[in-house]
Amino acid sequence: MKKIILVTLLLVSNVCLLHGRLSAQARATEITGILGAFGAEVALIHDKIEDKKEITLQNLRFTEGNLNGRHVVLAQTGMGKVNAAITTTLMLVHFKPHEILFTGIAGGVDPKLVPGDIVIGSKVAYHDYGAITPDSMAHKPTHNPVDNSLNPFYFKCDDKLIALAQNVSSKLVLTKIGSISRVPKIVTGIIVTGDVFVSSDAATIKLHSEMNAEATEMEGAAVGQTCFQQSVPFLVIRSLSDSASNNAHEDVAAFYGVAAQNSAMMVMAVLGKLNK
Repeated sequence: MKKIILVTLLLVSNVCLLHGRLSAQARATEITGILGAFGAEVALIHDKIEDKKEITLQNLRFTEGNLNGRHVVLAQTGMGKVNAAITTTLMLVHFKPHEILFTGIAGGVDPKLVPGDIVIGSKVAYHDYGAITPDSMAHKPTHNPVDNSLNPFYFKCDDKLIALAQNVSSKLVLTKIGSISRVPKIVTGIIVTGDVFVSSDAATIKLHSEMNAEATEMEGAAVGQTCFQQSVPFLVIRSLSDSASNNAHEDVAAFYGVAAQNSAMMVMAVLGKLNK
């Protein structure tokens, strides 16, 4: 009887030890997914990744490696909601990242913001999904295809990731747009998504008043919905390249490089804190 008890205790001890080792290995190999819509946004981070391994899935390229002490996988989604959702899904299925970070440029919607500023997404939502009525756009939530239940209208970014981004904000030295007198600032707020490039003073005023948006872009909510439906934490970080105004096309051409650089800088700073 004593032998049986001893063997049982040894087995339990070995199982616990093995579980501890596996848990430690799982923590050590957690991977962070990083996405960006444009080539230049992704290239800024791709150049910093060490021990690169290039993988092609469904003709899309993913780069796996190490960055700021974190195991990462990086991909360019391309423009628009469908492209963003496809790339995010492939990343989630193949690499199983612990969280997703989205980096890139956006149009400013809050009149207090200027090009070069950064918006840490608190929530993301679609501004072009719903019903068109005779005199307005009725914004509505999407549906989860698994059970046809309603998704939340605003997809909430992960609290821990938001806190990390806010924590590194005070230490970041962002690049200033030459024609703007003040240094770039970092705010946390709502980012709205649609399959349109917003270049309209009237539309910008409406997005700010109706949706309380800080910025507008073309991919974030699609990434957010995909991650929400698969229970994966995510964060969207955007640096403003323009004010989504009547002059947005001219501004984005002039300020795109600085905005992309500021957003990438923040994402890399957040990565450096994930293992701590």
